[in-house]
Amino acid sequence: PAPRGVPQIEVTFDIDANGILNVSAQDKSTGKVNKITITNDKGRLSKEEIEKMVHDAEKFAAADEHARKVIEAKNGCENYAFSLKASLKDAEGIGQKLSADDKTKLEEAIEKLVKWLDANPRAETAEYDAKKAELEAIANPIISKAYGQGAGGMP
Repeated sequence: PAPRGVPQIEVTFDIDANGILNVSAQDKSTGKVNKITITNDKGRLSKEEIEKMVHDAEKFAAADEHARKVIEAKNGCENYAFSLKASLKDAEGIGQKLSADDKTKLEEAIEKLVKWLDANPRAETAEYDAKKAELEAIANPIISKAYGQGAGGMP
């Protein structure tokens, strides 16, 4: 017996050869029975429809993969630019270690990339990678020089 206040319900599932599901539920304490029949017609996909969907998914997999790579490249480019911009503004970040000229050069390069991203929302992966590499080519020597100055003359 179940604890007081918890109904004891017996549920029966029966599937016939035509794929029709009969479900019945009986409350043991009251004897009340509810039944439902679920047929395999309305609102369900046929085997042909399922096969077509699988075929379409396979057909578009290459396009989906290409789109994923483009989005990852764009996001990588944006994230690099904005994290660099944030570190320039950080009171204890790299911005405090840079000369005014280097800081201006870096800010201009970041702004140039951000404007390019806004103007080219449908660029390809190679374009995003090339633009990120351009910014890295400007930023890396400046950042290396700034951290090299703070290192205190290490050999």
